[in-house]
Amino acid sequence: MADERFDAVVVGAGPAGSAAAYTMAKAGLKVALIERGEFPGAKNIFGGVIYRRQLEDLIPEFWKEAPLERTVVQQSMWVLGEESAVMLGHHNQRYKDPPNCWTGLRVKFDQWFAGKAEQAGAVPIYETVVTQILRDGERVVGVKTDRDDGELYADIVILADGVNSLLGKQLGIHHEWGPDEVSLAVKEVIALPRQTIQDRFNLEGDEGCTIEIVGQTCQMAGLGFLYTNQDTISLGVGVMVSDLKKARVKPYAVLDGLKQHPMIRKLIRGGEVKEYSGHLIPEGGFNSMPKLAGDGWMVVGDAAQMVNAVHREGTNLAVTSGRLAGETAIEAHKVGHFGVGALDAYTRKIRESIIHKDLKKYRGVHQLLGFGDSSLLFDKMPQALNDAIYNMLLVDGMPKKEKQKKVMRYFREAAGGNAELVRLGMKGWRAMNG
Repeated sequence: MADERFDAVVVGAGPAGSAAAYTMAKAGLKVALIERGEFPGAKNIFGGVIYRRQLEDLIPEFWKEAPLERTVVQQSMWVLGEESAVMLGHHNQRYKDPPNCWTGLRVKFDQWFAGKAEQAGAVPIYETVVTQILRDGERVVGVKTDRDDGELYADIVILADGVNSLLGKQLGIHHEWGPDEVSLAVKEVIALPRQTIQDRFNLEGDEGCTIEIVGQTCQMAGLGFLYTNQDTISLGVGVMVSDLKKARVKPYAVLDGLKQHPMIRKLIRGGEVKEYSGHLIPEGGFNSMPKLAGDGWMVVGDAAQMVNAVHREGTNLAVTSGRLAGETAIEAHKVGHFGVGALDAYTRKIRESIIHKDLKKYRGVHQLLGFGDSSLLFDKMPQALNDAIYNMLLVDGMPKKEKQKKVMRYFREAAGGNAELVRLGMKGWRAMNG
């Protein structure tokens, strides 16, 4: 591998890196795809949803061969109280044709996706850690790895090395993420018989469902999730690192608490934990996005904070960013220019894409999470909503007008008064409407 020359080197074989490598290799570029894990997906986790549209732009009808779990036809949000849940959901058979999204497991999906890049001509270099960016003056010209004589030279280096992006820090485009810019997600894969999953979630065949969960995160800013796979369930929770530090709570304790909630406990009863994993998730969004391109380099996916925390979208944004970076590299090779002037076309592509538009729309959500203490949005308000619904549906002889006053009192008390409730509502409206 000593002094080997490539048109492009991609660091990281997650969805963003594999999308970039596939795009370039398919166009005939000589591409190296480097992954520190034993195989792609060995060190990666996600909640488990893979969207059709963005990946279909790369590989038409990919779902006919990709290792997907279930076609999602039912999507829900549960707001949990101490022993209750307010549920908002939508079940629609139209999500089957064409499919909107599937549940999936990274350990299977990442291997398949990186394999497609290999089939297109990318050179896989796995179990290899990139230790250093190689420069010629200000220009990035390659990478150094932990292998003997492990220097690889390339016209372009694409950083897809995840939220920590050690190479991004070397370039100076990343600071050490603050504890309020990342969450720590923990996840279990719980085995259950296929028919049990069908019965408990009212599913048929390969139908699947997703449940996003608000509340019961130990009064910390965080969200849970439960997704159905073929014969397993993906159950997890992500909590802001800043809150974990303040509360001195271990993330697995938050997950254990969620598993004991009566609404969750019934769904996973009798299951056997097959996997346990943890991973940092970028949460800073639009306001934390770094510079995206420079002399000889581009940055994609989680390494660029491209996660839509509101809609829990990350994989589709990663795939899109990888494709756009790959297309920019192809254009740069056609003209033979690899400086910031050529590669900044990637920045323009991102700004014109759904990535920039959606992250910009929700750029105020990060500030919303800092509204008072986290227990307001993730404990007091969820409990107030559950108490309000309980009392409105309870037939106990109280006049409905009195019930309505009682319901409003729950929310006022949770917020700390009328003024604080109005402020919270206004702040929430602004955060969700750009």
